[in-house]
Amino acid sequence: MQLSIVLNRRSAVPLHRQIYDQWRDGILTGRFGAGTRVPASRELAGMLHVARSTVTAAYEQLIAEGYLQAEHGSGTFVSRELPDQPLTARPSPAAAALPPIRLSRLGARLASASVVTPGLTPPGTIDLSRHSPDLDGFPIRVWRRLVGRHVRSVTTAAWDAADRGAGYEPLRQQIASYLRRTRAVRCETSQVLVVGGSQQALDLCARVLIDPADVVAVEDPCYPGARQLFAAHGARLHAVPVQHDGIAVSRLPDAARLVFVTPSHQLPTGASMTVARRLELLDWAQRRGAVVLEDDYDSEYHYDAAPLPSLQGLTTSAAVVYTGTFSNTMFPGLRIGYLVLPPSLVDPFQRAKWHADRRTPLLEQAALADFLREGHFERHVRRMRRLYGRRRDALTSALVRHFGDEVAILSDAAGMFLLVRFASGRIAEQARRRGVHLTSTAHYYVGEAPPHEYLLRFSAIGERALREGIRRLKG
Repeated sequence: MQLSIVLNRRSAVPLHRQIYDQWRDGILTGRFGAGTRVPASRELAGMLHVARSTVTAAYEQLIAEGYLQAEHGSGTFVSRELPDQPLTARPSPAAAALPPIRLSRLGARLASASVVTPGLTPPGTIDLSRHSPDLDGFPIRVWRRLVGRHVRSVTTAAWDAADRGAGYEPLRQQIASYLRRTRAVRCETSQVLVVGGSQQALDLCARVLIDPADVVAVEDPCYPGARQLFAAHGARLHAVPVQHDGIAVSRLPDAARLVFVTPSHQLPTGASMTVARRLELLDWAQRRGAVVLEDDYDSEYHYDAAPLPSLQGLTTSAAVVYTGTFSNTMFPGLRIGYLVLPPSLVDPFQRAKWHADRRTPLLEQAALADFLREGHFERHVRRMRRLYGRRRDALTSALVRHFGDEVAILSDAAGMFLLVRFASGRIAEQARRRGVHLTSTAHYYVGEAPPHEYLLRFSAIGERALREGIRRLKG
């Protein structure tokens, strides 16, 4: 056990008293938790280079006062019932005396950005705002077996590969193969960069492609995490309206260096960008030398028809950075995503990733490579597509049954949510009173949001709970 106990041998305070004081202070401030094993007196004496009797004297005093307890045959431990109140609420003098710390411009912008974090859900609440896949449907035993396979076979040399942050080579190969087959992405393994989730992918794009005061075009409405991140990096955001067939290319600013779009299933409107609009956007980007950032965050879940091929796969002459994630389809804690980069951007992005965090954890990458290679991922997606389709149908039917013409269902062909607009503003109050959590679309918009518009998420909730939630909203 490593201890941060420092003795001042020039002090008039005896050494055993210094040891006693630091143990007592550490226990009361929570540094040494209740039940923590205490080093043997001989061990601590060796660590501190003092006589064993000095440590014994301190321990005996702590035991006598109830801070430590000796258990015969087991050792000495921090007591679970302390004689004094913990001191965690008392600020330390050093912390209270710190002068104001000046943040960088980036730090100040991050400090002012709003962060939405989920709170505790009271018992009985039906949460239609929970953004999560169905975790019970994930084949956890398969995943555990694949992780265990690599734990058992791991060697130091195997995990010390100098990938310079690009990612585990077999996983990059599997991602490239999967995207070519299912999304018509044009890529080789060398163009795939494994990252720590889609948010790191966006952050790397901002670091490599944006300078302060550069113009970045974003959809309006837009995923807030992207909009806030670009603003934090100093970009001048230009919000471009989303129409029924995608972003309004005619409204894009000529000065934009980067255009952020979600063409397969726009967040939050659910609009799918038509082929004509995609070609128009690519032509615009090619003529102006701009980069298009295509976020394909949930293309796996389309219910009535297959999704259109990726925007990236339609061009060889415009710069498109394609990003996706496994968190939405597998489980949020996985935190593995990917970028597919134009060849000229591979090196600067790999260097940026290397400077950010060296590499994404390799054990999970190795298990995921097998999960893809052995077909488990696509089987899981097919099962979830059927499950989510049933839940979408249950939610849609409940809305029509209880609200009829009082609700407009604006998107239901894809994804893990419905975009709906209610005729009455009493829905928010009814939800609060009846224990239903809703997500308003207001924070997705740069300008004014339509009234009474909500995202109803159904992926993590059973059909019965979905029907009950809509029944409660109606009252």
